[in-house]
Amino acid sequence: MPTKTSLSLPEDVRKSLFLVLCFFTLSTQDRVKEKLKLVQEFLHDDAQDQLSSLKEKMKSSEISVEGYLSKVKALLVRELSQSTNGEGVNGQSGKTNGLATNGSHKGEEDAEVTMDTQEEAAPLKSPTAAKGKNGRKSKSDSDSKKSPASARVTRNSGKQPTIMSMFPKVQKRKSDEVNGEDSIAQNGQKEQNGQSEQNGEKEVKKEEEEEEDGTEVSVATNYCRQYLDDADLKFFQGDPDTALDEPEMLTDERLSLFDSNEDGFESYEDLPQHKITNFSVYDKKGHLCPFDAGLIEKNVELYFSCVVKPIYDDNPCLDGGVPAKKLGPINAWWITGFDGGEKALIGFTTAFADYILMQPSEEYSYIFALMQEKIYMSKIVVEFLQKNPDVSYEDLLNKIETTVPPAGLNFNSFTEDTLLRHAQFVVEQVESYDEAGDQDEQPIIVTPCMRDLIKLAGVTLGKRRAARRQAIRHPTKIEKDLKGPTKATTTKLVYTIFDTFFSDQIDQIDKDGGIKRQRCGVCEVCQSSDCGKCVACKDMIKFGGSGRSKQACRQRRCPNLAVKEAEDDENIEEEDIIVEIKKSSKKVPIAKKKKQASVKLSWVGEVVETEGKRRYYKKVKVNEELLEVGDCVSVSSEDPTTALYLARITSMWEDGSGKMFHAHWFLRGTATVLGESSDPLELMLVDDCEDMQLNYVESKVNVMYKAPTDNWAMEGGMDDEIKVIEDDGKSFFYQFWYEPECARFETPPAFVPLDASKHKHCMSCARTNEKEEQETPRVAEPLGSQDHDSKAVYALALFKGAQYRVGDSVFLPPDAFNFSVKAASPVKKSHRKEDVDEDLFPEYYRKSSDYIKGSNLDAPKPFRIGRIKEIFCHRRNGKPDMSEVKLRIYKLYRPENTHKGVKASYHTDINQLYWSEEEGTVGMAEVLGRCQVEYAEDLNESVQDFSSGGPDRFYFLEAYNAKTKGFEDPPNHARSSVQKGKGKGKGKGKGKSSAPQEDVQEPQVPKVPKYRTLDVFSGCGGLSEGFHQADISETLWAIEMWEPAAQAFRLNNPGTTVFTEDCNVLLKLVMSGEKTNSLGQKLPQKGDVEMLCGGPPCQGFSGMNRFNSRTYSKFKNSLVVSYLSYCDYYRPKFFLLENVRNFVSFKSSMVLKLTLRCLVRMGYQCTFGVLQAGQYGVAQTRRRAIILAAAPGEKLPRYPEPLHVFAPRACSLNVVVDEKKYFSNVTRGNGGIYRTITVRDAMSDLPDIRNGHASLEISYNGEPQSWFQRQIRGTQYQPILRDHICKDMSALVEGRMRQIPLAPGSDWRDLPNLELRLKDGTLTKRLRYTHPDKKNGRSSTGALRGVCTCSGGTPCDPADRQFNTLIPWCLPHTGNRHNHWAGLYGRLEWDGFFSTTVTNPEPMGKQVAELILLNPQVVSVRECARSQGFPDTYRFFGNILDKHRQVGNAVPPPLSRAIGLEIKKCILERIKEEAENVKQEKMEVID
Repeated sequence: MPTKTSLSLPEDVRKSLFLVLCFFTLSTQDRVKEKLKLVQEFLHDDAQDQLSSLKEKMKSSEISVEGYLSKVKALLVRELSQSTNGEGVNGQSGKTNGLATNGSHKGEEDAEVTMDTQEEAAPLKSPTAAKGKNGRKSKSDSDSKKSPASARVTRNSGKQPTIMSMFPKVQKRKSDEVNGEDSIAQNGQKEQNGQSEQNGEKEVKKEEEEEEDGTEVSVATNYCRQYLDDADLKFFQGDPDTALDEPEMLTDERLSLFDSNEDGFESYEDLPQHKITNFSVYDKKGHLCPFDAGLIEKNVELYFSCVVKPIYDDNPCLDGGVPAKKLGPINAWWITGFDGGEKALIGFTTAFADYILMQPSEEYSYIFALMQEKIYMSKIVVEFLQKNPDVSYEDLLNKIETTVPPAGLNFNSFTEDTLLRHAQFVVEQVESYDEAGDQDEQPIIVTPCMRDLIKLAGVTLGKRRAARRQAIRHPTKIEKDLKGPTKATTTKLVYTIFDTFFSDQIDQIDKDGGIKRQRCGVCEVCQSSDCGKCVACKDMIKFGGSGRSKQACRQRRCPNLAVKEAEDDENIEEEDIIVEIKKSSKKVPIAKKKKQASVKLSWVGEVVETEGKRRYYKKVKVNEELLEVGDCVSVSSEDPTTALYLARITSMWEDGSGKMFHAHWFLRGTATVLGESSDPLELMLVDDCEDMQLNYVESKVNVMYKAPTDNWAMEGGMDDEIKVIEDDGKSFFYQFWYEPECARFETPPAFVPLDASKHKHCMSCARTNEKEEQETPRVAEPLGSQDHDSKAVYALALFKGAQYRVGDSVFLPPDAFNFSVKAASPVKKSHRKEDVDEDLFPEYYRKSSDYIKGSNLDAPKPFRIGRIKEIFCHRRNGKPDMSEVKLRIYKLYRPENTHKGVKASYHTDINQLYWSEEEGTVGMAEVLGRCQVEYAEDLNESVQDFSSGGPDRFYFLEAYNAKTKGFEDPPNHARSSVQKGKGKGKGKGKGKSSAPQEDVQEPQVPKVPKYRTLDVFSGCGGLSEGFHQADISETLWAIEMWEPAAQAFRLNNPGTTVFTEDCNVLLKLVMSGEKTNSLGQKLPQKGDVEMLCGGPPCQGFSGMNRFNSRTYSKFKNSLVVSYLSYCDYYRPKFFLLENVRNFVSFKSSMVLKLTLRCLVRMGYQCTFGVLQAGQYGVAQTRRRAIILAAAPGEKLPRYPEPLHVFAPRACSLNVVVDEKKYFSNVTRGNGGIYRTITVRDAMSDLPDIRNGHASLEISYNGEPQSWFQRQIRGTQYQPILRDHICKDMSALVEGRMRQIPLAPGSDWRDLPNLELRLKDGTLTKRLRYTHPDKKNGRSSTGALRGVCTCSGGTPCDPADRQFNTLIPWCLPHTGNRHNHWAGLYGRLEWDGFFSTTVTNPEPMGKQVAELILLNPQVVSVRECARSQGFPDTYRFFGNILDKHRQVGNAVPPPLSRAIGLEIKKCILERIKEEAENVKQEKMEVID
């Protein structure tokens, strides 16, 4: 049959035809119609006849319109294929559809063009096209069709040969040609690879220039970007002689699946699909190379040889397959998703067909294993984070390290290095998953875990989304973890508060027209165009929508902005601000700018009292409105936008200034820390008052005191009315007195005015005067017999509410006096080396600061301690000057103050002192508090029992002589002066006391009952342990969902009922009247719980960026709300909420405000503060937010004063809410009565262990050496040490740890860049520095410092990543923007402290898990437990990672003990007051 002549199409028609192919807005049918219009007049006669016939059939309804267009499409494809056999559509030989097939993929439009042109061109040029209608159809039962364009990584640009241009020209070649130059260089080969050749020339030129500079540069091939001197570079070994070229192979009978009876043209829509096994991928030079390293996207031509099998054959063996050689070049690679199992289907697309990969060749298996590894890694990460969105980076590492890869993959374990190696790919898969999610679903990309991974690995966000990235498809949502928390169970009151507040917020946003989502503007996602198809686009005006939502296109959701917004809630570092000791200063109220009113004033009644020129009245008429003393009034502000000021009239008088009144101001609830969350009608009493004229009064208002009911404790969960009073414009209420500096809400203090001052009883004035009196030192009980001409001597001094007598001991600031001996203090030396071999240590230059993370060098000295010898005032003009009270004191040495220095304090007790005869004079105003110092041998109890009686107890056994630098027995007066009726001489005393023995009975301290406690979110029990040590609580119930932690709680608290259920389920059971749960455990009932403590997780809403319905839903169902509902239902006497420091900052402090709002509405006195655990006796920095609440009738505890001095950088404890700074109530600031607890204190007695040590019980390494060790071991002899076990790190990590120097401050920047043989026999690689660093320049030897193209200011190149290097590639890659990753792989400072103890110690974890000083291992479980202050007898449960997580999540027991002691003080104070009241009532009855 004669061959048809090709169509002769004019140039303008060709161009128009190409534009139709590229026009992405046209549907398939419209595209067929347009093409028909363009080429109809040029068609052959038989084609014209067929068109006419088809048109007639359509008109007669023999075929449908769709059928007509389908057949026309097939006709056009046949006709145009003859044209393109000779010439392309665009008129250039060998480039048919080149731009379309391999065009730029910067947006969805181009991706669709690619797909469309491949669909139309491929079947026309397939070897089977000659069979007419016969098309390929897969006989596989699976649905693995060609992946859509959005699921492919395709070539960026370039003009590759397609099936249309290559098929008739393919020539057979010998197998050895594959290692030579490419033989398919016909008709335009140079043009097709022009761009890549130009890039190659530029790279070569650049390398030549660098060589001219004298810089040694490793030579990388211009094709696959691998280094020619790399030992891992391998060559393809060639094809067998029987191997076929791609077109030949595709026509082989063994692969033919055609059915000649098949009707229709559906198969033309798809490329043929086959499976391949024993494959290898290589470049033009025959270098075996990965196909997922960005080479295809950069138009590097990659080919593959393999054995091809039919699509239905799942057996990877070679039997029944067709050997094929040099298939490709690869146009795209893709993942079709998981096939119902654990593995993924990976495929290639060439111009001829799609190929699904099965088994690689032996030589290619190592490279392909990495591809499988990262795909399976992505599966782990996505599924884990979908079920556990609140986990940390360390938790993810835990999951990865404990996951066993499926059988059949070429690897047997995952490590952190694996995760970092594949971080870019993993993050892209997470982005892909998020993109497929619901609009209101919080994206996984903003979880804390992913944010840490992005920062550490230097991941570029949005990179592949802009290129229509391939993705693991998620056809169905991964099932939620059944053990996850359920919807919050709330009381009506808590629900109403949250519901009302968020409704108002959402309504306000709706009124404002919504919040427009911003973009970073620089990433590729932001710069791409709107898709026009998603919900957000359809609402845009330009796409015909209303424009109300103002949301960005879903395809353009900026990942950088989402991550940044999530970071905003966690932007406060552990060590950020150096603070000084907070000095108390009188708060000066901000002056109120008031406006005078035009009013008529007249006194009513007679003068009730006259004082000087003042005549006091009881009543006055203001514009016919009668006001009395005690009434409340409003005062207008000069600023019309400011709400009316409200005050109580405490007195009225007339003098030379006119008619006056004294205003005791109220503070609106909205002006407190509650802000907009407060009840608009609620007021607070404050210490703020002033005199002012009566003509400022606007009108009378009603202010009522809302007192708690008599049955308040049993009314929990019953109150559902959020309104206290109706808003009539003039009615308000108050419940609390408010302390603005500390944000304390307390029950208003009782005030009974004296009869003489009833006409002017101002509570604010009385309290202010009382404070001023206490702040002023005063003396009493003069000792005339000891007076001198120059001074008057006294027996008693009063200061800040405390009494001081001769013989009392006091705390003084560190600079109050000096000692005769100048102790050897640690000298601040620079730990930087001057001459460093920068070729061997290329990252050392990053250590520009002398600051060592975890160092105590900047920590202040503990308070000085002195014993009062004399209290006196200097005489001036013969009279005592009472304004300056002085103390003559004996100086008491601490061990470190002696000539022995700091080392002496290590072995002695932390509260041990030395007496000295040195004296000094200090001002009474310098005194920071009193303490108790006793001579140990005069005690009638052991030193341990004496010391455990309180933190301010010290003892001495010897005196120190600074002149002789010797230690001796203390003098008699040192011993006798401490005798205060404690039975001196009855214990270990030597009988040297010369003072007469007195039988003085010590006042009995009331016994404090242990409160019945419920610990919610108890973990392993750190919070409860501290309360037990304070002897304040008895934990009868605990709730902990995580089984290993619950078991640990049971081990340490066998008498506690531990519920391993969702707290929401338990509360719902109790509220419905149930007495037991499903396991038969008794549930606590209303009235049973006296103390409630817990730390509800709140990361679930930490990444939310605005108030909307999703925010409301998340917030309303958070565990914080559930925990508040527990408080509302049980109404305990004391409530404690513990959380991370940033709890007080989440969402512009809205979490904090609503928590306090709920407590205030319940009637609780409450406050909040941030405490540093290191200041309470642990060797770590750990700042925690603590909310305290006390029921009506109880005393609201204050936060404990710091006990230990600590590094100032870690002691920024103030909180800024609504631009106002709040402080906790502590007066000592960063000062402390004891020195810092160090790493040496915590663990020097622990035996040495090696990496991976797993023996659960071992013997101690001798006796305890420090005070801390004696405390932590306990008084009972314990020969066995438990849980001194550590993680088994990979050989590479252990190798790195061994190379870290022992010097303080050493970290990854001290690593040498060399090849090192690891314990598993493998050899590390040297890190290659291949790029100029814009910021850091070159080294002193002229070497480059960049490891990625981004160091020069251009986007990252995936091909630059390096692995298995001693210096982790990711750290120099991202170091410039992350403070050089200071501290990673860092050694612990022996005389310093831990960073915050984490749940999974990792050398590159978010919170730096440092290494032990001498051994190449990460910290053990017991070392972490000691850093938290857990006794050695405390038990943990589960595997090593479970135990690390239990320790890392716990509240340090010493911190909770300090809080417990403060609660104990409040209970004692209440008991004493009640006893006094009873005594007073009895006296009144007697009278």
